[in-house]
Amino acid sequence: MSGWWRSRRVRIAAGLGLLLGLVATFPLALAASWLGLKDMGVAARSLRGPVWWGTAEELTVAGVRLGTVDVFLDPLRLLVGQVRIDVARINGAPDDLVGGISLGWGARGVERLTGNLAIGPAFAPLPVNRAEFETFTVRFAGDLCVRAEGRVRVHVPALITGLDLANGLTGEARCEGAALVLPLAGQSGRERLELRVRADGAYEAVMRVRASDPALAAALAAGGFQAGEGDERLLRVTGTL
Repeated sequence: MSGWWRSRRVRIAAGLGLLLGLVATFPLALAASWLGLKDMGVAARSLRGPVWWGTAEELTVAGVRLGTVDVFLDPLRLLVGQVRIDVARINGAPDDLVGGISLGWGARGVERLTGNLAIGPAFAPLPVNRAEFETFTVRFAGDLCVRAEGRVRVHVPALITGLDLANGLTGEARCEGAALVLPLAGQSGRERLELRVRADGAYEAVMRVRASDPALAAALAAGGFQAGEGDERLLRVTGTL
């Protein structure tokens, strides 16, 4: 055997190189199966490519559809029992998306998500269709929300006559005890939506609209809104992501 191979440092370096090579060429689909991502609320129609850079077709996370995205699964996090999935869809289109999903050690969350997502099916019958995220981050540890930040804008389709929300409802994410809270408001201040999401995916959304116009009040009632205090109309929706 050559003298250079007898060096302990050389053998360690060769072993690490082999290990990293095996990890880098490991199939993404097999890694997802072994890690039990489906049980964590992560699913896709198909996963193609190696673990270090592949493609997820029709990826969904906690019931929210991300669509087809490039996926990077950080191999170094896997070695310490954690999962960090970076996702990206950059085509210069309105549905471009970048961000990360982290799982492990009793914690999970979303990191610096920026882009557009279709959220209507996940929160039906709430009259929303999509959300814009700007460096949105949320992290749950156990049952507690421990970090939340970033700006969120929710768009409401023009389904209710007299309700003008062309600029959507906007607000900053925050933690409040066990829940992620999104307190969103329209430009006029007469329309508000508060969304609370817990670590187990259970959510409550309450949309409030002040409607002094009888025609708008009637349109809201036809859309499922109930009478509140004064001229307020509200719609409460609960479910699980």
